[in-house]
Amino acid sequence: MAIALGANLGDPLATLLAVRPLLVGLAQRCLDPAPGRLCWSPLFRTEPVGGPPGQPPYLNAVLLVEPAVPLAPNPAAALALLADLLALERRFGRRRLEHWGPRTLDLDLLWWGSLQLQTPTLTLPHPRLAQRSFVLAPLAAMDPALVLPGPALVPDSTASAPAPPHGPDPGPSCGALLAALLPRLPEAPPLRLPGCPGWPE
Repeated sequence: MAIALGANLGDPLATLLAVRPLLVGLAQRCLDPAPGRLCWSPLFRTEPVGGPPGQPPYLNAVLLVEPAVPLAPNPAAALALLADLLALERRFGRRRLEHWGPRTLDLDLLWWGSLQLQTPTLTLPHPRLAQRSFVLAPLAAMDPALVLPGPALVPDSTASAPAPPHGPDPGPSCGALLAALLPRLPEAPPLRLPGCPGWPE
């Protein structure tokens, strides 16, 4: 399971620092009673993608939740987590006034184990996961060999030839996806920021 964080209004650093322990609580509740490990990416400063012009830059990060046993493909639990994430956005002043507009807090559920889901409110894995440098860069900073879930996440530029004899190709790693994406970006690449109090990564 993974959750992406972003903010570009108000004080983005203060917002991400404040929401971090709240996300830990949500993630631990999803893991209960099985143990797991929570991994935080470094913070990245990124340029806005899409939306109205003139937005300030974003701060982005990702929380990667690694359960000791695979998460069951539970649509109800994933939708409940989405509702909690949207409630956190509202708590931090998020107002949805325009598509891809500036925001005080943006929280996206990127995937939930092997669950593939398509509802009016949630698609899993996130359909634009492999095209977003502000998500791939934090993931690659944690583990460049991490293979993202979902067959739709392999873009044409990184698709490989026929599957090897030992089984289907699991697809490119997030590091490979990021390396393929960076030369095509119209905006500046994500800038990794040094750790700070409350966000040591």
